[in-house]
Amino acid sequence: MPQVGRMKKTIVYILLGVVILGIALLGIRQDQRVDFSADVKPILNKHCISCHGGVKKNGGFSLLFEEEAFAATESGEPAIRRGDAAHSSFIQRLTEKDPELRMPYNAPQLSEAEIDVLTRWVEQGAEWGEHWAYVLPKAVAVPKPKSRFSLAALFGGVGGPELTHVDRFIAAKHADAGLSFAPEAEKEIVLRRLHLDLVGLPPTVGQVQSFMNDTRAGAYEIRVDSLLASPHFGERWSAWWLDLARYADTKGYERDGNRDIWAYRDWVIQAFNDDMPFDRFTIEQLAGDLLPEPTKDQLIATAFHRNTMNNDEGGTDDEEFRVAAVMDRLNTTYQVWLSTTFECVQCHSHTYDPFKFEEYYKSYAFFNNTRDEDTFGEHPKLRMYEGAERQQVDDILAWLGQHAEGAEVSSAALFLNTLEPKYHAHHADSLQHGALADTKWLAMRPGGTARMRSIALDGKDRLYMSYWGASPGGRLEIRADAPNGPLLVDFGIPPSQSGTIVDMPLVPTQGVRHLYLTFRNPSIEPSRSVCMVEWMAFRPRLAGQGDVAYAQKEAEFLQLLNHNPPAVPIMVENPADMARTTHIFERGNWLVHGDAVQPAVPQALNAFPKDAPANRLGFSQWLVSTENPLTARTLVNRIWAQLYGRGLVEPLGDMGTQSTPPIHRELLDWLALEFMHELDWSVKRLVRELVVSRTYRQSSTIDAEALRSDPANDYYARGPRFRLGAEQIRDQALAVSGLLSPKMFGPSVMPHQPDGVWMTVYNGATWKTSAGEDQYRRGIYTFMKRTSPYPSFVTFDASSREVCVVDRIRTNTPLQALTTLNDPVYLEAAHALAQRMAAGAGKDADRGIELGYYLAMQRRLTPERKQALRQLYDEAYSRYTADAGALARFNADYRQGQQDDAVVAAFSVVAGALINLDEFLTKS
Repeated sequence: MPQVGRMKKTIVYILLGVVILGIALLGIRQDQRVDFSADVKPILNKHCISCHGGVKKNGGFSLLFEEEAFAATESGEPAIRRGDAAHSSFIQRLTEKDPELRMPYNAPQLSEAEIDVLTRWVEQGAEWGEHWAYVLPKAVAVPKPKSRFSLAALFGGVGGPELTHVDRFIAAKHADAGLSFAPEAEKEIVLRRLHLDLVGLPPTVGQVQSFMNDTRAGAYEIRVDSLLASPHFGERWSAWWLDLARYADTKGYERDGNRDIWAYRDWVIQAFNDDMPFDRFTIEQLAGDLLPEPTKDQLIATAFHRNTMNNDEGGTDDEEFRVAAVMDRLNTTYQVWLSTTFECVQCHSHTYDPFKFEEYYKSYAFFNNTRDEDTFGEHPKLRMYEGAERQQVDDILAWLGQHAEGAEVSSAALFLNTLEPKYHAHHADSLQHGALADTKWLAMRPGGTARMRSIALDGKDRLYMSYWGASPGGRLEIRADAPNGPLLVDFGIPPSQSGTIVDMPLVPTQGVRHLYLTFRNPSIEPSRSVCMVEWMAFRPRLAGQGDVAYAQKEAEFLQLLNHNPPAVPIMVENPADMARTTHIFERGNWLVHGDAVQPAVPQALNAFPKDAPANRLGFSQWLVSTENPLTARTLVNRIWAQLYGRGLVEPLGDMGTQSTPPIHRELLDWLALEFMHELDWSVKRLVRELVVSRTYRQSSTIDAEALRSDPANDYYARGPRFRLGAEQIRDQALAVSGLLSPKMFGPSVMPHQPDGVWMTVYNGATWKTSAGEDQYRRGIYTFMKRTSPYPSFVTFDASSREVCVVDRIRTNTPLQALTTLNDPVYLEAAHALAQRMAAGAGKDADRGIELGYYLAMQRRLTPERKQALRQLYDEAYSRYTADAGALARFNADYRQGQQDDAVVAAFSVVAGALINLDEFLTKS
């Protein structure tokens, strides 16, 4: 019995201890601070914000902004009382028994854990926090190994590469998750991975053998530096950037006419090759035209935002599509540089992130003052004079410099190089006996009148006009203020059936005036147009009238204006007298203007730099300020995704409160600070930092345990493995076959494409297969038509480039296999590879198969694979030997003149199989 008593006492003591421990733990839990961003905001976004935020504020209660969350509701009382959960209806409603009163309404009740978090948050004072991504990290310490055991794990055993700072962050998470690095991948695999990532092409046989024989300690790093210096680096990394820039060779929409903007693509390639610092890379693309005395390249860089679509369809409103283009530029800028879904704010405040409706239009104001207006000619364009014309431009500007102030010379240079500023035909209104032909050109019948409204005429005594279709006898009269007002112009329009620019004297007049235009020509039928006017420009005469060379220089000036050099669309800012006022669009409707706003950035983000101009230049400087928490994070995240197939933060386009909380946030922050401060915004140095790491060089082999513990490789305990991009798949096939052309830059090319793919309307454009080596150039140079992209690229998930694409979605469809099995490009590549195999085989088919595999995969063929490929070869060889008709059909498809024998035909079958293998199409 005493023993039983002792047992009872022991049980009581144990139970008492459990109760005391539970009370202690409860006290600890109650005292633990709730983090708004990490704990509260996800619950609000998931359950509450759809009814209490953004457009909807049911009951007058919103949880989107702090001032709204603690304001009085329709009841007259605030729903949240700081420090008083018991009397906060926000908390009370979570546990109501009546389903009509309980929140969230008409949805399952929150879990006990979620209610507990919200209750403790209110009790602790309901402190409103900032989302982690909008807070600038000041400093991030690199983790240290926690023990001797973890240190050994970090190095992966004897012979592992030295640990980098990146690896220490990854290893710290490994320790938390009970994981460790996978073994380093085989040297051939690491080299292929590195080549595909840095230059987008597989290594050659010579490069593989050199690396395999190099026993130096820094052999890998030497290859990294060599590839970073390769001109092909820019080609590989530009393909990613052009998705963001929505680069294409056509304008989009229904007509989808051609656009000569390839000079921008070449600028991007060169910028990556030159390792242009990313802050400068940003500023030149967004505001190169606003830099002091911008260079030709800086102007070309601004074509980033001329990649917007342009609607040439008849009957469209140019202002409507100009507005659409400006909105696209704004949305794209926030997406590309800030990983922010700012387009959600066009109609109402953001549903999840702290951006207000009015702030959208304040940011819109930065972009709303450019000269482009959705015109057919896509003005403004940089006229790229060459040779004698370039020298003539320089001579005229030098001569002007002797007779005029710097501003006059700059104005003349701008007009010679861009034909800006000018007024397009659609600026005319009050048309009588005339119309805007196809909504593009001012077409006035004899006696027809039109008004050019609000033209600033101070210091303007010359009118330049671009027109076409004029018959002899035409005249133009321009009067001020009224159809019968003071005569400013009386000019005989020279006959011209093609585009012509003329200049005419303009009576000096002061102020902003309405101008009334009258077109006359008594010699033509009343139903015909006197001429078609594209644009007008009001300018001062050239300085230097007293110089003996003046008449000659004036004539040369007009001659140059009528020259038609190659041109690329660029950004040009409106002068002060043409500046636009930005209004809020009520509910996002561009036709319903609300209050006028001035340029400003969202309050939730970093402050606008002091003394920065309130234009695109100042905005771009704000983006790359070292006080900006988002731009460097965004770039680092996107570079990481290019190497690993997924970002440290997902999705790549949203770093707001709806993004997945990052496991490796400390690494992301450290890399962002490193990129800005230590690496000086160098993309190449950042890429190097990542690819020399042990994390990058791991084997991608996965076993059952790794699949169970970390199926998505969130902890990076194995190497990257994912399918190559569309352009890389084609480039690799051409490279291993020996067909790939190394030619760089220049106009886009048209490799083989099946007939009937292009169904163009109105413009008669056709796909004309390029001749010679242009058929075999890298995919980045392939002509991109928005309404009909290159078929094999689309099959492998390339974008049509109509809008900014942050992350291509990788699909796996039968069409992809059908493409690499049947597309003529891949069949031709297989045939060329087969010829290399046959040349290296001699009389030994096995040698040819081994060579083909090594060329394609950059490593030795295993016996099992060799046996399967030899069987395929033997079957094909037997067929082509026994069936002369089959061999004839093969030669008809591939050869003109010299005929291939059954050996080459059989190797072609094997080569086709090689370029269809998963290991060929995948980076592993």
